Amino acid sequence: MADTEKETPAAVPATPGPEGTTEEFSAQSVPRPAGWMYRGVKIGKHEFWYASPIVQLLLVALVCFLCPGMFNALGGLGGAGQLDFTAQSNANTALYSTFAIVAFFSGTVANMLGIKLTLSFGGLGYCIYAASFLSYNHNQNQGFVVFAGAFLGICAGLLWTAQGTIMMSYPPENKKGRYIGIFWIIFNLGGVIGSLIPLGQNINSTAGSVTDGTYIGFIVLMFIGAVLALFLCNASSVQRADGSKVILMKNPSWKTEIMGLVETITRSPWIILLFPMFFASNVFYTYQLNDFSGAHFNIRTRSLNGTLYWGAQIIGAIIMGFVLDYGKVRRSVKAKANLGVLFALTFIIWGGGWAWQKQQVTREVAEDPTVTFPAKVDWTDGGKLYIAPMFQLIFYGFFDAAWQTSIYWYMGALSNSGRKAANLAGFYKGIQSAGAAVFWRLDALKTPYNTMFGATWGLLAAALVFAAPVIWLKIKDTVTIEEDLKFSDETVADVAPTKDRETIGYSKEEGV
Repeated sequence: MADTEKETPAAVPATPGPEGTTEEFSAQSVPRPAGWMYRGVKIGKHEFWYASPIVQLLLVALVCFLCPGMFNALGGLGGAGQLDFTAQSNANTALYSTFAIVAFFSGTVANMLGIKLTLSFGGLGYCIYAASFLSYNHNQNQGFVVFAGAFLGICAGLLWTAQGTIMMSYPPENKKGRYIGIFWIIFNLGGVIGSLIPLGQNINSTAGSVTDGTYIGFIVLMFIGAVLALFLCNASSVQRADGSKVILMKNPSWKTEIMGLVETITRSPWIILLFPMFFASNVFYTYQLNDFSGAHFNIRTRSLNGTLYWGAQIIGAIIMGFVLDYGKVRRSVKAKANLGVLFALTFIIWGGGWAWQKQQVTREVAEDPTVTFPAKVDWTDGGKLYIAPMFQLIFYGFFDAAWQTSIYWYMGALSNSGRKAANLAGFYKGIQSAGAAVFWRLDALKTPYNTMFGATWGLLAAALVFAAPVIWLKIKDTVTIEEDLKFSDETVADVAPTKDRETIGYSKEEGV
């Protein structure tokens, strides 16, 4: 193996200071271990190695591009590409019900089994879910679709917890916003490109359901994603540019991880005030994808809608992720400003949505097969019929990215511990899924469109009110290593930047 000291960069960023600033120091003080995972490759002025946070983030982003990204593209068709949306609504009710239960404990599972096994198993459920709709195209077996949804809930709970752990605990404090933004960009490219598949296959079709080839394409891509997850390295092998490590448990057991789950709440009971924001973070998909896009547009236009919706999420992630890392403003100040932006977006975008929604036909008319008017809108209709709702859907996509990236950034600002991040991600995805299950069930029960819209908008606004005290009072400019280590059996010498380990009497070789 090559000498690792010769492979380190000329200068690397250290752990940010109290104001979120970044110190620079010589690379000779931060040697990396021997082995291929730490062998650097220079691209421009930057050096990358396999076990670095950014490379691991890119890998998990590709997994999510291929698995939940394609799932989002399928959902963006409205009814998962079916003419009758009942099967998908029932499947998603089962999905988010099991997701809610499993995700609440999936941080414990991820901490015990490791990130890559948890993520890979999670990816398998997406393949089976897409396959169930291929089957449904031929035999109308709704039972298989519901089972696939329930199984995907188990898998997705594990996948998203592993993903959240990487995104929140791997990057240094002053780069968490851009890491979240980069992930969200790549992940939503899955929705964009995935939407182009049915758009290309159905571009000359104005029918209500998609072809078998569409589902087969999704199945293949999702399976590749599940396999790709196995190429991640273990969290304990990850080393940042300054030599610091991810805070974990040296000797985890089921008992310690279950206790850690409890301690996440008991040590910080105020975290419960974020739960309404967690609950609200997926409920809008039901209205936006089924009751907005799915109910009023034909299949090829829904495919275009999906491309625009997920594309808008990329724009939202770029803006929110990088603004949240703006170095000249303290983190506590950015948190307060971000809360104000979310309030404004919630009332402006959803206010515009209500102006459109209140003019539409009722669910009874839209879903009545004997009613020939109004016909499903096609993109060629233009003007008020399509252009106005097209822009509204773009704004909805931007809002989704802003909401999700903000939540991840809030959680990442509360702790740098990989162990605690896994539990927070599990809470987030579990409670999020409970909200989604409720709203998918309401949709399956044929709840009026106006009611679905009002319940979604009201919940979003109320969630921000509950979250405000945490965002205003608990997000600090930095979290000390000592504070994070209270949630671990590791020491400063195990995880601190190399320069800090040397100040407490450890040599370079012992500290790495």
